Amino acid sequence: MKRTTMLVSALVFGALTTSALAKVPQAQVNRLGNDLTPMGAEKAGDGGDIPAWTGGLQTVPSNVNYKPGDKLADPFKDDPVKYTITSSNAGQYDDVLTPGYKALLSTYKDYKMNVYQTRRSCAYPDKVYEANKRNAAVGELVGGGSGISKGIFGFPFPIPNNGLEMIWNHTLRYRSFKVVRQFAAAPVTRSGDYTMQIVQDEAILAWSDPAVKSAEDLDNISLYYIANTIAPARSAGNVILVYEALNAEKQPRQAWQYSPGTRRVRRAPNIAYDNPGTNSDGLSTSDSFDGYNGAPDRYDWTVLGKHKRVVAANDYEAESTSYDEFIKPLHLNQDKVRYELRRVWEFEANLKAGTRHVYSRRVYHNDEDAWQISTAELYDGRGQLWRVQELHQLQRYNVPLCGSGAEIVYDLQAGRYLALAMQNEEPPVNYFADEIDKNRYTPNAIRQMGVR
Repeated sequence: MKRTTMLVSALVFGALTTSALAKVPQAQVNRLGNDLTPMGAEKAGDGGDIPAWTGGLQTVPSNVNYKPGDKLADPFKDDPVKYTITSSNAGQYDDVLTPGYKALLSTYKDYKMNVYQTRRSCAYPDKVYEANKRNAAVGELVGGGSGISKGIFGFPFPIPNNGLEMIWNHTLRYRSFKVVRQFAAAPVTRSGDYTMQIVQDEAILAWSDPAVKSAEDLDNISLYYIANTIAPARSAGNVILVYEALNAEKQPRQAWQYSPGTRRVRRAPNIAYDNPGTNSDGLSTSDSFDGYNGAPDRYDWTVLGKHKRVVAANDYEAESTSYDEFIKPLHLNQDKVRYELRRVWEFEANLKAGTRHVYSRRVYHNDEDAWQISTAELYDGRGQLWRVQELHQLQRYNVPLCGSGAEIVYDLQAGRYLALAMQNEEPPVNYFADEIDKNRYTPNAIRQMGVR
C-alpha cells in the first residue's frame, strides 16, 4: 500500500514542490475518467477492502423508494458490521485510525466505531465532471493562494498541485446552485444537556451557477449566504448575511448581522477566522463551519500524502435517528454512526509567522471521491490536540452529489461537543431552490427577515 501511495503521489502530484501557480500537464488531465475518476480519485480498488469506483449512485438506487420531498432511504441498510473498534482493541487498527479518533477512543472508554463494507457511492452530475476536466487544465491560484482564477463550476483542482488547492477543492466543492435547508445545532454539556438551536439557512453558490463561464464573471463573490436563527425564543430573529470572497486579497469576506435586540443591521467582520462560531457556545470557530470555510491566508498548507483511514461515510442511519436517541453525554450514540475504510488525502495547515489564530495547526483528511473534509484535528497554541472534527458523509442520490450531514466538534479539553448541521428531524434539504434571488441577499432584506 505504501508503494502504491508513493506512485500515485508521484503521478498526480508531480508539481508539489513547484510554485502554487503550476499548471497540470495535458497528459495528467487526460487521466480523468480513465485510470482516475472524474473527481481525480484512483478508480481502481486496493485488491482488498476498498473496491473500484464504478460510477457511484448518480440516480436513485433501485432498492429504495423515493419521491421528491422524501427523506433519503438507506440503500445499504442490510450491510452487517464488519468489525468494531473500541478503546481495548484500537491498537490493532493503529494504521487506519486518524490521531483524532485515537484520541477519542483513548479519552472516552465507551466510544466505539462500527466499520462496514466500503461503498464508493459518491457521484455528481455529468456537467460537474465536464467542468472538472476543464478546470484541471486552466484553473489557477491567485492572490498568493487567497483566490481562484479562470476555472468555474465543479471542483477547481481535481488534480491538485499542493495543499492550498486541496482546501479550495473543499470550499468550492459542488453543492448545487441554490440551496435552502433547516438544521439543528446542539452544544452538549458533559452530562448530555443541551439547548437546541434551529437555523434556517440558504445559499446561492455563485461558483456553481451553470450560466457563468469564468471565475472572472463572478464579481469576486463565490457564495451568498443567509442564516436565520428561529429557535430557541431568546435567540430567534438573529440573522447573518455573508458575501464570500473568491479572492480575499482583492476583497475580504463581507458580513452583516441583524440583532432583534437593537433592531439594527451592523457590519460583522468578526464572522470570520477564529471568532466564535454562530450558535456554537464557544465550542468552534467561524472558519470551522462546514469543516473549513473562508480565506486560507493565515496558514501554510502542506500535503502529507494519501492513506487508508476509517471515516464516517454513507451515514443514512445517523441522519434518520431522533435527536434524543442521537445525542448522548460526551459523544454521539456511536451505534448510529457508520464508518468505512476510505482512501483520504491528508494535508495540514500551520499558522504563518506574524498571524494569529486559536489553532496553531490543523490536519485535514479529505475523502478522495468527494474532495470533502471527513475529519480533522485542531491543535492549540501549545501544539496540543484540542478539538476533533467529524463530518458525516452520505450520497444525496436525488441531486446527485456527495454531501455532508451532521458536523461534530469534540472539545477534548472541555469534555464537551457541538453537534451542528443536523437534519435528523428537519425537512429535507431543497437543493433546487430556484425561487431564491440574489436581490434577497441585502442588509435591508435581513432586517425584514429578523422580525420575531
